[in-house]
Amino acid sequence: MTLAAGADPNSTLNVLLWVVVPYVSITVFVAGHVWRYRYDKFGWTTRSSQLYERRLLRVGSPLFHFGILLVALGHIGGLLIPESWTDAAGVSETAYHAVAVSLGTVAGFCTLAGAAILVYRRRTVGPVFSATTRNDKIMYVLLVGTIVLGLGTTVLGNLTGHPHDYRLTVAPWFRSIFVLHPDTSLILQAPIGFRIHALCAWVLFAFWPFSRLVHVFSAPLGYLTRPYIVYRSRDAQLGARASRRGWERVP
Repeated sequence: MTLAAGADPNSTLNVLLWVVVPYVSITVFVAGHVWRYRYDKFGWTTRSSQLYERRLLRVGSPLFHFGILLVALGHIGGLLIPESWTDAAGVSETAYHAVAVSLGTVAGFCTLAGAAILVYRRRTVGPVFSATTRNDKIMYVLLVGTIVLGLGTTVLGNLTGHPHDYRLTVAPWFRSIFVLHPDTSLILQAPIGFRIHALCAWVLFAFWPFSRLVHVFSAPLGYLTRPYIVYRSRDAQLGARASRRGWERVP
């Protein structure tokens, strides 16, 4: 593989796009979530609009969440697992590519179909549209735009018979960022579609902590350790059995 025509890995623009932008995005992503959790716990929510409309939500939400989960798992595996690891495990490049493309395409279309239903619902259902903020609109544009770019480059490359092996360019560049040794020459070997997709993803990650997407990191773990909720009763005797020690009724 060769660098894009006229590309200088050490130029100011390329260092800004492929080194500075990723690190700024990661910093904002982490610090933004910490800030949001400490100072805006009541805003850490999806702001559910289920009470306003359920029919479209019942179809669009599961479809979108199923697709985006597969997309996330596919990206985690594709970007973090080196090609040498799958080769050592006996998985041929042909088999890996076939599975990745087929599952990725299905996941991408499911995500876009679900997102289309959810956006249509927000635009056509009056109460839902009234509850939609400018922040929500920006989030939808970034999220859908990133997915469209990723799916488009993958599908277009396979339709033209010239699929790009991102595990030789984008994936090692992505890993080089986290080992604090960014190699801009790797990402510059990828087609322009992959590069724009990567930039949009970094912008989305930087915006993530300030949107409803924070609910991805929410889990009701407190339910596992919280005490029982004790309700008062008007009855003098609570049931037929004597109360266990420590659970006696408090007058």
